[in-house]
Amino acid sequence: MASRFSSFSSVLGRDMAIDLGTANTLVYVRGEGIVLREPSVVAVNANTGQPLAVGSEAKRMIGRTPAHIRAVRPLRDGVINDFDICEKMLRYFIQKVHHRRFARPRMVICVPGGITGVEQRAVQEAAEYAGAAKPAYIIEEPMAAAIGSNLPVQEPRGNMIVDIGGGTTEVAVISLGGVVASQSVRVAGDELDEAIIQFVKKEYSLALGERTAEEVKMYLGSAWHFEEELNAEVRGRDLVSGLPKTIVTSTSEIREAIEEPVSAIVDAVKFTLDKTPPELAADIMEQGIVLAGGGALLAGLNTRIANETGMPVRIADNPLDAVALGSGQCLESFEALRGVLFASSRD
Repeated sequence: MASRFSSFSSVLGRDMAIDLGTANTLVYVRGEGIVLREPSVVAVNANTGQPLAVGSEAKRMIGRTPAHIRAVRPLRDGVINDFDICEKMLRYFIQKVHHRRFARPRMVICVPGGITGVEQRAVQEAAEYAGAAKPAYIIEEPMAAAIGSNLPVQEPRGNMIVDIGGGTTEVAVISLGGVVASQSVRVAGDELDEAIIQFVKKEYSLALGERTAEEVKMYLGSAWHFEEELNAEVRGRDLVSGLPKTIVTSTSEIREAIEEPVSAIVDAVKFTLDKTPPELAADIMEQGIVLAGGGALLAGLNTRIANETGMPVRIADNPLDAVALGSGQCLESFEALRGVLFASSRD
């Protein structure tokens, strides 16, 4: 029966899972793995509303476009900010992966755990308009991240996942295929970038672009002190003279700059632990907290969380891909993992 379904599915279309992230979109195709990884950015002609570029090509345009071209990020804080642009972006990614024009693949899409029913419906409608078979299935990001991090989510034991993306941080304790305690905060990678922009503006009267702030975060950002602090040059525009200017900043300064959003992420972990039943908390003490998402790569964040919670903390083997791999696993083992998915209410 499974082989008949598999061959029938391959004729109609390739099933796919989409990690529709604020910063990046990843597409997983059943039987093939992750086949696409692109920034969630669309360059749009402001006069006609037509998309000119999508993904990596559009991201290169951020901060460098003429007046009639806008580089738009259709998702903010993990939810759809611009429905039409998001639908066009999804359609582009689906067609890039899926060359059969009339096929409608089964689709699983990841959403933040804290989104409303209206926001969830918007994601499903965008997927269906972009070419997904009805119903489009939804999986919450912390559940997908836990599955993608190889946590035994269906066993009767506590698994704690902290998924730090571009727009949201998802903290969840999972047992028996369900979320027992969770916290979703709209503080993540974007807020770290914004904190760096505001700090440099205040301390050095220097204007930084989004891409430069992201690079500073990646090279100098940290949540825990180093034995030897690092320095680096940062280029931007002097707010006094309006001319290009270079400053030298350090890991200790950038750590101070991002302290507020990092504290918010740590507080979300502590809040979730506080809501966790004692038996599951004991399991987490033994198994440890697992970090996933791009924010898991922030230097020293695992040490900071371990220090403040007293729990062992480890980073997932593949933190950037954990959500996409987990949602893809739901396609590969659809019947076994169907209980963690949500389908749209209408056919």
